[in-house]
Amino acid sequence: MKRSRVIAYWVATGLVASSMISGGIAHVLHVPASVDGFVQLGYPLHFVTLLGIWKLLGAVALLAPKFPRLKEWAYAGIAFDLTGAAFSWAAVGASDNVSNAGHVIIPLVGLGLAYASWALRPESRKLPGSPRKLSPVMT
Repeated sequence: MKRSRVIAYWVATGLVASSMISGGIAHVLHVPASVDGFVQLGYPLHFVTLLGIWKLLGAVALLAPKFPRLKEWAYAGIAFDLTGAAFSWAAVGASDNVSNAGHVIIPLVGLGLAYASWALRPESRKLPGSPRKLSPVMT
């Protein structure tokens, strides 16, 4: 594996994991800035705690060596979380207001980073028998 690809993988993975860790801690501790958004979206408080725990576990799964199947589930969970956040904010009209558009855009940027991390992962972090390339574009 090329050195530049390994560096890109770890940069993307580090950004995704740090985002999940910081968000997970804020959710579990019920930091007001984190909880306020959930309340505004109409989600119950217990969901904030559960999502925080999942984020922390997902970040650990991404960073831990081995366990490729667990990593696949973590990537899926992160994709569900980020697309759910973007969709929830878009559904309440956050994208209509320029100052709130970040609530839709930022999770989608995170989703792009998670995709980059997944696509660039080394063979040791892939399931045996998984395709080597995702598409002709990825080389």
